[in-house]
Amino acid sequence: MKYCGFDSCQVKVERGTYCKEHAPRRKKKAKKSAYHHENKPFYRTQAWRDVSDFVYEREGGCCQRCGRFVFGKQAHRHHVVPIKKNDMLKLDPNNIRLLCPSCHVIEENETDEKKVFPSYFD
Repeated sequence: MKYCGFDSCQVKVERGTYCKEHAPRRKKKAKKSAYHHENKPFYRTQAWRDVSDFVYEREGGCCQRCGRFVFGKQAHRHHVVPIKKNDMLKLDPNNIRLLCPSCHVIEENETDEKKVFPSYFD
């Protein structure tokens, strides 16, 4: 047995470093959940996979915002005009940008006034 590792605590412990009173509280980690939304079935269609692959090939695997090469799950496809705003553009390759995860977060959080639209929207 040894004394608790907390300064000036006189409680003896059999295991560990601290007594029950001074043991650090451990937070339970929240379970990671997949990103769920109403468009999830759409992203599993062959039509989406075809357009998604076309956009990846068109951009050569590089993020359209920072130019970084992205591959696999790191290659995010971003709808410039969201599906909620215009359902007709969801399979339009000119409405889809290839982005890295960092740039995708930035683009998702930009307001409409600040968005930088590709030249083909001019």
